[in-house]
Amino acid sequence: MVSPFLFFVDERLSLAELSAACLDGLLVPLGEGFIPADAVETPWMRARSLLPLLGERWAAVRRTAAWIHGAVDEEPFPHHVQRAGSTRVRARSDARVVFHDVRLEPADIRSLAGVHLSSPERTLADLARSGDEGEVALAREWARHDPQLGNAAASWLARHPRFPHARRAAAVLSAATVAAEAARHGGADGEREPEGGGIHEPTGVGPVRASTGMPAAGAVSTAL
Repeated sequence: MVSPFLFFVDERLSLAELSAACLDGLLVPLGEGFIPADAVETPWMRARSLLPLLGERWAAVRRTAAWIHGAVDEEPFPHHVQRAGSTRVRARSDARVVFHDVRLEPADIRSLAGVHLSSPERTLADLARSGDEGEVALAREWARHDPQLGNAAASWLARHPRFPHARRAAAVLSAATVAAEAARHGGADGEREPEGGGIHEPTGVGPVRASTGMPAAGAVSTAL
């Protein structure tokens, strides 16, 4: 299906035409394609924009899946993908992608806009057990913003105790959900007028944003 709001090179317009539209402020890049500058980035459009990159064999994971799920605003670079099928796939050389050549279990795969991606709870669990402090920070903020998902990710980790750094990840998620609960109660207390007549503003959790990284010299193939 061709989206009227998503343009890929040579699908309807050439690269030169798409580039000219970007220079005129009509289009902006998204994933492997381009969208109108005033279009809203929906999860469907984010997922669909990666179709040329993912195909049928790869699933978006970690920061990339978090971006599709709406946990972050800025598109990550490089993208993280993981094998979705049982057949091993040779990763091509691509500086825009980090390949994880370990099969993503079918139970952890969701499909959207014709592409595969890890489920929200699996995505959050993977970020929490990452060795990258930026990904751990993203997991912490996501769990604070959505404690219910944080609990679901913690349950996933409890069912998979042999995954690397599962115990550390569980501690990260537990601390984040406890902080979210404390903030919620603090906000509820703040809505009541305290003695002395002042009114406290309720506290809340702000939106989560992700920082972008620098491109690698080439594609990286790494085990989960």
